[in-house]
Amino acid sequence: MTLESGLERTDEFVVEDRLLTDVGGTLPVSVLSTPGMIAMMERCAAVLAFEHLGEGGGTVGFEVCVKHVAAAGEGSTCTVTARLREVVDDRKLRFDVEVKEGERTIGVGTHERRVIQRAAFGG
Repeated sequence: MTLESGLERTDEFVVEDRLLTDVGGTLPVSVLSTPGMIAMMERCAAVLAFEHLGEGGGTVGFEVCVKHVAAAGEGSTCTVTARLREVVDDRKLRFDVEVKEGERTIGVGTHERRVIQRAAFGG
């Protein structure tokens, strides 16, 4: 495994489809949902880890602690960044995660993943 603190990945995504909510019709427009934002944060961290794991390795998420601090409207282009802050016992990965629309912070927080062998999940 070549996972070490300081590794970083940034991806771009468009706020559309399953990432949207109008909060059950209570908003006049659709915006990035909190679950959608978290999904993009988790995906970014998972791909970052996967790119640096040995053969057969994977990760599963087990903790998310984020704040959704601003809205991103339908069609907005956002960036998601995951930075590996700490590796504990070669298996617990702690990430700092963030979603931005341009210079505006949309969400920020932490995410933790555990290294697993994919064969344990039939893969």
